[in-house]
Amino acid sequence: MTYVLVLASAYVLGSIPFGLLVGQWWAKIDVRKYGSGNIGMTNVLRTAGYVPALLTLIGDVGKGALAVLLAQRSVGNAFFSLLAGVLAVAGHNWPLFLGFKGGKGVATIAGVLLVSRPAAALILFIIWVLMLLVFRYISLSSITCAVCLPFILFVTGASWIEVGLGVLLGAVTVFRHRSNIERLRRGTEFRFGERVQR
Repeated sequence: MTYVLVLASAYVLGSIPFGLLVGQWWAKIDVRKYGSGNIGMTNVLRTAGYVPALLTLIGDVGKGALAVLLAQRSVGNAFFSLLAGVLAVAGHNWPLFLGFKGGKGVATIAGVLLVSRPAAALILFIIWVLMLLVFRYISLSSITCAVCLPFILFVTGASWIEVGLGVLLGAVTVFRHRSNIERLRRGTEFRFGERVQR
C-alpha cells in the first residue's frame, strides 16, 4: 500500500502546473494562450519574463526532486525512488489538473537526477549550457540532453535498470519536443531571449 501511495503522490506532485500558476499570479495571463502554448519554463520566459521563468524552473525542478526524496524516505529502494521520479515527470507531461495536457518534463527530470544521480545532473547541465551558448536554442539544448541522458547515466555508474529508464525518459522528452524539432528544421524556432507578442 505504501508503494502505491508514494507513486500516486509522485504523479499528483508532478501534476502541479507551476508555469500556469506563476503566469496567472505574476503576469495575469494564461501562458497556454501564448507562444508555444506550453506550461514549462521556456514558454513562461517568452511570455512573462525572467523572474516568472525562474520561479517556474524552481517549482518544476523541485517537484521532481521532492518525489524522489519522498520515495527514499518512505521506502528506501533506489529503483523505486527513481520510478517515483518517472511518475513525477509523467505528471508534469500529462497533468491530472489540466486535462493531461502539460509540459515536456526537462526541468522535472533535472530535479529527479539532482537527488538520485547528482553527477549525471551536473554533466547534463554543463552540456545544456554549452549548447545554449553556442546555438541559443533552449529546445535544442534540451533535446541534446535527452539524447545524452542514458549514456551519461551509464558512464556515471547507474544500473542497467536506471539506464533503461533513462532511455524511456529521453525518448519521451524528444517526442514531446517534436513541434520544436519541426520549427528548428524550418528555421522558425524561438531563440533564447526572444519574447512573444501578447
